[in-house]
Amino acid sequence: MTAVKQTTLRDRVVLSGAGVHSNAPARLVLHPSEANSGISFLRTGLPGGRERLIEAKYSQVSMTELCTVVGAADASVSTVEHLLAALCGLGVDNAVVEIDGPEMPIMDGSSADFVEAIDQVGLTQLTAARRYVKVLKTVRVENGRAFSELRPADRGFRLEVEIDFAAGVIGRQKKVVDLDPTVFRNELSRARTFGFIRDVERLWKAGFALGASLDNTVALDGDRILNPGGLRYPDEFVCHKTLDAVGDLALAGLPLIGCYRSFCGGHKMNVAVLEALFADRANYQIIESQPRREPARAEHAFGLRPAFAPEAN
Repeated sequence: MTAVKQTTLRDRVVLSGAGVHSNAPARLVLHPSEANSGISFLRTGLPGGRERLIEAKYSQVSMTELCTVVGAADASVSTVEHLLAALCGLGVDNAVVEIDGPEMPIMDGSSADFVEAIDQVGLTQLTAARRYVKVLKTVRVENGRAFSELRPADRGFRLEVEIDFAAGVIGRQKKVVDLDPTVFRNELSRARTFGFIRDVERLWKAGFALGASLDNTVALDGDRILNPGGLRYPDEFVCHKTLDAVGDLALAGLPLIGCYRSFCGGHKMNVAVLEALFADRANYQIIESQPRREPARAEHAFGLRPAFAPEAN
């Protein structure tokens, strides 16, 4: 009988690229970290050679328009959701993400390159038992017809994400997954961000999507997909919204045990439902993984299978 142990990276790994919104280049280094340290961002390259450590926590979120931003105005990191989804989806409990620019590299618009980087160095177990946030009471946030909620569950974490776009190429789609590393790799990790050509000029004027291209975004013109290769999954749109939810909900700071449901949600509502959860101590409980008789399957690094997505639908 062994308890599920916390993990970190076996070694450091380096990635670089440009941000999808800022188009600013950035170099990031994923570092191993000690038990119970969680995920944090080390923002370097600040004026005067300053550095700032920013916890990957919902309480550190400063903006949720089109992406998730952590940190204050003078030291922040934006578009953190795809990397956080990869770390969470593969069961990485502790890591320091060193980054020298204001925005995470968009890579190909999905989590695939981050997964590949993590796989390149692999994971190692630490001596401390993994801890979880167990949802005890249902919490729900609404915005018009849209909603996001977290509900109790005996074990694991289920995502039930539904979107409804007027564009016929998307329409109404729903994704239901019990997240573990295998499911994340196979069903979510390669789903790319997407956007409509009609919105490009407005986004540029607002300072967004300056680095967007067919190399990192599924571009839609009415009901046409402009990318030569088409979609990676038949339901890639809702898969990406689910991937975003995995990354945003990782800002709980610990893997969740419960069920997440959303309809026409997005970054703002993902963070808001975490705020609602942690607003009352009666809504949740911090628990440690318990000893179990069956050996853990290597691909289910979560042990109890906890898991953790344009904004207007």
